[in-house]
Formats: sequence, C-alpha cells, structure tokens
Amino acid sequence: MRKIIVPVDFSTYSENALKSAAYLAKKNNAEIVAVHMLELSNAIASQSESYLQEQTLFLYKLTEKKFGEFLNADYLSDIKVTPIIKHFKIFSELDELAREENADLIIMGSKGTSGMKEIFIGSNTEKVIRHSEVPVIVIKEEAIKEDFKNALFACDFSNDDIKPYLEAKRLFNALNCNLKLVYVTTPTSKFKSTKEIKERINSFMDNINENSQARNNVAIIADYSVEEGVFYYANTAEADIIAIATHGRKGVAHFFEGSISEDIANHSSLPVITFKI
Repeated sequence: MRKIIVPVDFSTYSENALKSAAYLAKKNNAEIVAVHMLELSNAIASQSESYLQEQTLFLYKLTEKKFGEFLNADYLSDIKVTPIIKHFKIFSELDELAREENADLIIMGSKGTSGMKEIFIGSNTEKVIRHSEVPVIVIKEEAIKEDFKNALFACDFSNDDIKPYLEAKRLFNALNCNLKLVYVTTPTSKFKSTKEIKERINSFMDNINENSQARNNVAIIADYSVEEGVFYYANTAEADIIAIATHGRKGVAHFFEGSISEDIANHSSLPVITFKI
C-alpha cells in the first residue's frame, strides 16, 4: 500500500476517515492524498466571467487556509500528506483522481442515510462506490485505531466474485488479518439445497486453488435479508471490517438484489470495504 486518497469536507466524518488513513499509512509507510471538492453555487456560476474568477480565487484561498488548519494535526505527524483542491461537480471524478495518483485505496467517512432521504438523493458514499476502480473503505462511527483481526467477505461464490475475493485476500494478508467468507440464503432468493450451496462453494474454491484453511473459513447463513444475514454473521464472527464486491456503475453486486451492497456500506456500524468486479 503506497497511496491513500481521503475526501475531506472538514466534518467529523471526514476527520474519522483521515485518522483511519493515518493509522494505515503509518503501518504501511504510505502517502495520504487529502482531497477537498470545491463547488461553486449556481448563483455564482451564472455571473460574469471576471466575477466568477474573482469569487473562485477568493473561495480557493479561503479553502486553502482552512485545509491547512485541518491537516495540522498530531496524528498526521511523520506522514507525507498532499492536499489537493479540485473543482469537482460529481464524486465519481474521485475515481479519475485515484487513477492519476495511482492510489491503492480510498477512505471516506459517512454518516449514512435512511428513509426517504436515502431513496431520493442517496449519498456521496454510494456515488464513490459505484464508480471507483480501487477499493473503497467507508468509515462510520469510529476511526480505525487498531489492526484488523477478522475480516468478513460476503459473496455468492460466483465467478464474478473471484477477482474481488483475490484482491481482498491479498490486502488482508498484507494486514495480517484473518479473512472469513459468508454466503447468505434468504426466503426470496432462488432456493438452493445445502448440498447445492456447498457444491457451489467448493467449485469456487477449486477454481482459485484455495487451501483447506480458507475452505474452513466459510459460513452459510439463513436470514430474512442478505443485509441482516451479513450483519448477524459479522457480529457472531467478531468481524472488524466487512468486505463486499460491487459491479460499480451498475450499483449492485451480482450477489445482491436491488442495492443491498450499497445498503450494507450505508448502514453498517463497522467499516466496510468494497472491491470492484
């Protein structure tokens, strides 16, 4: 891990993400790229070009000062931190920046959403997850302050999940973290017998020549929804982080119906990391 991107809006949530990035950066001797997205209101944007330039410069200088104060924190000492101010209009452009910077990871804070707000406007977290080609860690209630001991990878053991799983395995091996897998069956999913599910899992493991230890780290959970099943097993397995695969721009993982992959990232109290299929 060489470079971590952290979107910053000066909130407590983005500070938690920055603290988490600092912890991982110190463990891996990595650089942090802190990004603030400066957006001009429609009212300003509709003014004359000279007025727009004047206001843009004013806001840029103001943000630059605030950014400097925000990054002047003890927990960032001894870490290379590069501040970037971008005139992004949409959060999907973070993926473009991640490619330009050759970043290994995006870490962002989120308070999540619920109810009608979630239905109509979603969240910036979801937009980043949909477009990012690099793994995204979503930090919720607390910053990462200690090593991950147990990670949980939720999937349906289809061929689509092979690449995300191998990426997750590589990352968590580097972090000396135990990786467990879970398959959730629900009343609304296409019925499969226990034998069929186990055959599917064994076929998946055979395709990647997985060892017996990994095969023994697989759980089959029955619950009323995939989300509930993942959260239940995460608690039972004492997981420190949940990993999921996503189709990105399609907004859902192959495993999940609707937008459950994004819902897990939105509603989990644990950190969630997404891997692009």
